[in-house]
Amino acid sequence: MIGSILLGLVLTMVTSGIHAVGTAWWIGRLKRMAKRSRVAQIKVSPLQLLCSTAVLLLLLHMAEVAPWACAYLLLPGLNSVHSFEQATYFATVTFASLGYGDIVIEGPWRLLSGVQAMNGLLVFGWSTALLFAVVERIWGSEDDASDEPTSVSRVLSIAPEPEESLAQAM
Repeated sequence: MIGSILLGLVLTMVTSGIHAVGTAWWIGRLKRMAKRSRVAQIKVSPLQLLCSTAVLLLLLHMAEVAPWACAYLLLPGLNSVHSFEQATYFATVTFASLGYGDIVIEGPWRLLSGVQAMNGLLVFGWSTALLFAVVERIWGSEDDASDEPTSVSRVLSIAPEPEESLAQAM
């Protein structure tokens, strides 16, 4: 039991690290796009921003499932996982908290799948927050209901630096 929890915590740190690096990179990219668009007046579709964010998050989740799948494949005494495909399938279903039940871990490692499900819930919540932030920026930047593409800087408006805010307040 302790082994399952400890391995689960290590894999949770790996998963969180992958997600942190991926989302920080994406936020940085969006901020750089916003800064460049102020000068070049680049237009981008809100749908394009949402779809690219969603695809990036899906790819991150797929990358986060891989360490769990490797662990399930390499753990001693797991008779229900025989191939990398099965391990990946089980890890994906568990990470998404679907729990189909067609592959079940028995024995001392079964608690690991519960830890993975909790990790998946946390990371999916994190992804939801990021996607919501993008939607909020898009929605908040729309002055009217026009179908024209919105400038990146307007969609991804970056909060002014504190000294800029202070100068504007005076």
